[in-house]
Amino acid sequence: MTHPPKSSAAPPVPVGVPAQPGPGGRSGVPVRPDAPDTAAAPRRTAFAEGVDRLRAAATTEPGRLRIIGAVLAALVVAFGAVTAWQTSDRASAADAVLHESQPLSSAAADIYRSLADADTAASSGFLAGGQETEASRDRYEKDIRSAAAGLVEAAENSEPDSPASATIAELNRLLPEYKGLIERARANNRLGYPLGGAYLRYANDKMQTEMLPAAEKLYVSQNERLRADYADATPYPWLAIGAGVLALGALGWAQHRNYRRTNRVLNHGLVAGTAATAVVLLWVVIGHTVARAGLNDSYDHGVRSLNVLNDARIASLKARGNENLTLVNRGAETVEVKPGEFQDKFDVAFKDSMKDLAAGLTAAEGLADDTAGTEPVKAAGGNMKEWQSRHQDARDADDAGDYQTARDKVIGEAADKPTGECFDAVDHNLDVALKHELSQFEQAADGGRNAMTGLTVGAAVLAVLGAAGALIGIGRRLSEYR
Repeated sequence: MTHPPKSSAAPPVPVGVPAQPGPGGRSGVPVRPDAPDTAAAPRRTAFAEGVDRLRAAATTEPGRLRIIGAVLAALVVAFGAVTAWQTSDRASAADAVLHESQPLSSAAADIYRSLADADTAASSGFLAGGQETEASRDRYEKDIRSAAAGLVEAAENSEPDSPASATIAELNRLLPEYKGLIERARANNRLGYPLGGAYLRYANDKMQTEMLPAAEKLYVSQNERLRADYADATPYPWLAIGAGVLALGALGWAQHRNYRRTNRVLNHGLVAGTAATAVVLLWVVIGHTVARAGLNDSYDHGVRSLNVLNDARIASLKARGNENLTLVNRGAETVEVKPGEFQDKFDVAFKDSMKDLAAGLTAAEGLADDTAGTEPVKAAGGNMKEWQSRHQDARDADDAGDYQTARDKVIGEAADKPTGECFDAVDHNLDVALKHELSQFEQAADGGRNAMTGLTVGAAVLAVLGAAGALIGIGRRLSEYR
């Protein structure tokens, strides 16, 4: 029997069934609608699988407990870390207030005072002529050495390439120039040459227009640094407080949940964790409140008083220098005070400085908060009034043409009742007030800084203990399911 030949053609495709393309795009075996899909499913990510496992674990009590324990530990540790960070920053700023910025501010004020007093001593010596006293010469040299030493200290504590560093370099350049002019003035004055007065006025002009403004700029910049340190030290650590409240709330919720499911009032581990967290939170709030109060007190009753007293002392130095230069100048330079009315340039400056001194003493007396602070300020006020009275007597004598009497009333012996006695008394009393206010500042600032002592380390240690307590408490519950 003869069989029909085999055909290589594909079997017919049933109607309505699509053909599956073969290699090269040719039609191949048809795909039936009910044929299984043999393509491999895409692999899921590790994150998605982890979420699924976490979701599955959350459906069981042991799984939920593990999640709760991990969250509690993380919150308590985060609270400790944030507390350590913020309290460390504030403690460092408080330490800088006490040991860096305030001492540098006082040093800058001392530089200004030394320069102004040196100028005053130089002009006093010039008035004495060839009979310059040894005391006047020694005072001038001491002031110059003090200013130079202050500049060295300021340079060591200033940041390189900072505006303060540039100001210090400028003062270091000007100081030898000023000293050279004073020596030339002295040499010519001893020989009786009028050129000595010109050199002295030139030296004073350099001091008044270049050196003292630069010293004042340094003083202002150091005060700004001091205020910046206060701004860093006094704000409340709100982030740490917020983290502590959140951690404490989560621990309280966990204990309440445990009570509802077990009717057990206390879980020792959770109680220990809650206690450690509460201690840290209270320590942060109370400690920083005490520190803030101490630092604010040191600023209100220390720094502000020191600044006012320094300004008053500077004003008295300016007044004394201008008083001396009024006699040195002898009316050679005048300024118009009213239309058509001219007065001696340095006498006008003296009166302006005395107004600044009076305002400074009034402000200092208002800021002083005890008898030890107010008494020297009041005494300085009495000295100032006597100074003004004696100064007017000297001016009357000078205006009458009696230069020798006017000079004696400014730099003469005690019997002449010179204004120099009044200036020295003002300067002494202001120095006493400054030392008292400095001790007040140091006491208050030190108390504020000490209120944060140990807080950084203590917060970190207690946070670790609190997290451990929370994990132990949750672990005790988990052990009941094994």
